[in-house]
Amino acid sequence: MSGRLESPDIELRDVSVGYGDRVVLRGINTTLPGGRISVILGGSGCGKSTLLRNIIGLVPIQNGRIALGGRDMARLNPAERLQLRRRMGVLFQDGALLGSLRLGENIALPLREHTELTDSLIEEVVRMKLRLVGLADFMNYFPSELSGGMRKRAGLARAMALDPAVLLCDEPTSGLDPITAADMDQLILELKATFNMTIVVVTHDLESLTAIADHVVVLNQGNMLFEGPLAALGACDDPFIVRFLKRQPSRESRILEENGLRMTGRRCESLPVHGDA
Repeated sequence: MSGRLESPDIELRDVSVGYGDRVVLRGINTTLPGGRISVILGGSGCGKSTLLRNIIGLVPIQNGRIALGGRDMARLNPAERLQLRRRMGVLFQDGALLGSLRLGENIALPLREHTELTDSLIEEVVRMKLRLVGLADFMNYFPSELSGGMRKRAGLARAMALDPAVLLCDEPTSGLDPITAADMDQLILELKATFNMTIVVVTHDLESLTAIADHVVVLNQGNMLFEGPLAALGACDDPFIVRFLKRQPSRESRILEENGLRMTGRRCESLPVHGDA
């Protein structure tokens, strides 16, 4: 398997994922189109990040088939699987930077591990990737000296270090203020416009969804409720999707409120009644 894997489709056929005996997702069938931005959407704990780890190959699927560019990952030998993973860049939710290394050293890690470039060429590539995400002046900073948004962008620079054919982003706007989150969305769009990549973004951020998505997959309670273009999502009449898109409270929350209660963590507390002091 040689050459660059150009913006491949990612095919999931009858995929079930989970941990041990616990099934998190079952019977997932979708194709994440090559060269587009696919958003995997759903509430917290619905299995979005687990599915992303399955696509990466960090966690084996329990059943079914995942293929990149028509190549079934389960049928590849170890050397082929490693080569395919090198074509995948990953932005983890917290950036996953090594705190003991300066920013430039973090970006250089995959280059030193997977290429035979000279030190001078590695430094040149690192500077180019940091310029790509607007961090050219922070090469010698430690992660602890950066803001949350800057660490996310640095993680994105490292994900881009090997010029991946597939870019996988886990909650890229999580924990960011609205302006910084919009900047991250814009950066992802610029990467799509500049590079021939397949991009997959896991999120529950509705503003990010509408800003970047070409293709959408919605997950809930172990099932895929929707898959298709963003334009078709608003016409979906699934009750969960309607509540999710309109940011409506769950049925449990509504019942509690109707009975004068509210949830605080794991407890219920009485809501104030009209006329109470």
